Amino acid sequence: MTSGVAEPAEPSGRRSPPTERVVQVLDFLVAREVQRFGLSELARALSISKPTCLGILSELVSGGYLTRDPASKTYGLGPALIAAGRAAQRGFAVGPIARGQLDRLAAEFDAVCTASAVVGDQVMILETVAPQGMRVGRTTARVGQAYPFAPPVGLMYVIWDGDDDLEAWLRREPALPVVLDRELLGRVVDDCRRVGYLVERLTPVGRKLFSLMAGVAGRELPEELRELIGEMVSSLGDRVYLGSETEADVEYPVSLIAAPCYDADGHQSLVLTLDVGSSISGTEIARRGEALVAAADAVTAEVGGRRPVRY
Repeated sequence: MTSGVAEPAEPSGRRSPPTERVVQVLDFLVAREVQRFGLSELARALSISKPTCLGILSELVSGGYLTRDPASKTYGLGPALIAAGRAAQRGFAVGPIARGQLDRLAAEFDAVCTASAVVGDQVMILETVAPQGMRVGRTTARVGQAYPFAPPVGLMYVIWDGDDDLEAWLRREPALPVVLDRELLGRVVDDCRRVGYLVERLTPVGRKLFSLMAGVAGRELPEELRELIGEMVSSLGDRVYLGSETEADVEYPVSLIAAPCYDADGHQSLVLTLDVGSSISGTEIARRGEALVAAADAVTAEVGGRRPVRY
């Protein structure tokens, strides 16, 4: 039931002079990204009064969008714009670009496909596509679901980045107790970087683990439960098939296949996954993996990203 009072219509085309002046300042500095300017220079170039310009600059510095050099008293672009730019790039990737690729994969392989990324200290599902007519189960990833970005969750979000990123992830406080087999993990990293995708084993515990961990930090679980689950979880690397060890005509129980998208700096920005949830042959693993890599590469190209040169 409504109150009978109509909501005011959102004005079409209405402009906000104060907001325009903020945009002017940012546009001016973005267009001259390597230069720095003093208050008087900016006020004069933008035809804004010095008091107004100073207020805008002070707020932008406070928010990290600009920096102020205390010695020269000049202003330049700040670190918050980097985060904003990366977030915008990720948002574009998960829009029609990634959605189109996921739609195609879902139809071709009759599988649920997702796009996800690390957001802060969590892994977050940003897009999910299911084939037409498929009934989505309770364990299927949903948009907005988040998982702790800490061992044993998150290997696929660092495996195609540099070794420093992998080590930083390994140093995080584990979400659950894990066993680290350095030799095995090294082989997994090398293999996934070589073929361009990761193949996760289908185990009785693996899929239920992610359903349990959704929205829960592992260290928030009771200690007894953490230890019990930890005993059921394989060591890092055990849940991944090595392409060099699979045979074309042998069937393997596969949970999912994952492949990375890259940003303009050659860093992982998204991970696309193709759900399997059954046993398939080594030949079929390779076919689906290559199709997923092609889709991820298409997203990378369309958002202006690039593969890292080391691969």
